[in-house]
Amino acid sequence: MLDTPAAQVPTLSLADQARDPDGFARDFGSSFQRYGFAIVADHGVPQDLIDRAWAETAELFALPEDEKRGYHREGAGGARGYTPFKTEIAKDARHVDLKEFWHVGRELPEGHRYADTMAPNIWPARPAGFRDTFVELFAAFDAAGDKLLSAIARYLGLAPDWFVPAVKDGNSVLRLLHYPPIPADAEGVRAGAHEDINLITLLLGAEEAGLELLDRDGRWLSIKPPEGAMVVNVGDMLQRLTNHVLPSTTHRVVNPPPERRGHSRYSMPFFLHPAPDFLIETLPGTVTADNPDRYPTPITAHDYLYERLVEIGLIKK
Repeated sequence: MLDTPAAQVPTLSLADQARDPDGFARDFGSSFQRYGFAIVADHGVPQDLIDRAWAETAELFALPEDEKRGYHREGAGGARGYTPFKTEIAKDARHVDLKEFWHVGRELPEGHRYADTMAPNIWPARPAGFRDTFVELFAAFDAAGDKLLSAIARYLGLAPDWFVPAVKDGNSVLRLLHYPPIPADAEGVRAGAHEDINLITLLLGAEEAGLELLDRDGRWLSIKPPEGAMVVNVGDMLQRLTNHVLPSTTHRVVNPPPERRGHSRYSMPFFLHPAPDFLIETLPGTVTADNPDRYPTPITAHDYLYERLVEIGLIKK
C-alpha cells in the first residue's frame, strides 16, 4: 500500500505570513480548498521542545501495560489520559485501529466556566517532566493554530481575528499516538479511513510513511512532508462552518511493508477545537445558488463532539 502516488500538497512557510499575510492566506486556503490538507514549515514550535516531547512519548508508551491502564478512565470518552490499544474505530469501519494514545487537554483554572464540559488533565507519575513538557507543547501548538486560523479567516473574507473568540479557551486536544509493532499478517490498518471532528488538525510525525488522503477521484495519495514540517488538515467542524467550501478530507494511516512492521510509529496531532458553547453556524459568505446551505440548523461544538465520539466508539450510549 505504500507505493501510492504522492499528493501534490504544497509546502508553505508560516514565516511568510508576517511579510505577506494576504499571500500566505491565499496559498494556504487554496491548498485547503483543493486537498483539505496543507504542509507548513517554519511553524514556530521549537525543535528542542519537539525532541523532548518525542523522547517522553516513547518513554510513556514503554511503561508496563498495567501502569498505563491505571490512567484510563472508563466512560470518559478518552478525553484525557490513556486509551488502550484497539479501542478506537473509524466510523463504519470493520476493524479497530491498531494504536494506543494519550490525550492532553487545556489546563483550566479552578472554577472556570468550562470545567463541567472540559475534563481536567491526567498526569502520569513518569516520565519525569512530562507535565511541563506537554503544557509547553500545547501552548506552542495553540499559538501556531491561531496564526493558521487567521489565514483561513482572511481566505474566507472574514476579519483576520474572526476565530479568536471562537477558540478562546477552546476544547483542543493534543494526542500522543503510538502504533506498536504488529505481525506481518495483521488485519486492518493502523488508523482506518476517517475524517477529523475538530476545526483544524496540526500534525507532527508524518515524515514516517503511512499517512494517505483520499482524493476527489477516489485515489489514495500519500502525504510526505519535509522533515520538521507540520501537516495541517480541515476537520468536520470547519467543513460544516464553511458549507464544504473547505473539505474535511478522508485520510488513513496504512500498515508499513512487512519488513517494517516490527517497528513502532509515533505521531502527535493537535486537534484544535472551538470552545464548547461555540455555535457552528454556516458562514453566510459560503452560501450561494450553486452551494445552498447544507446545515440550516446550527449546533454547539460540545453537542457535535459528543455525537461524533459516540460514532467512533469512545463514548458508549
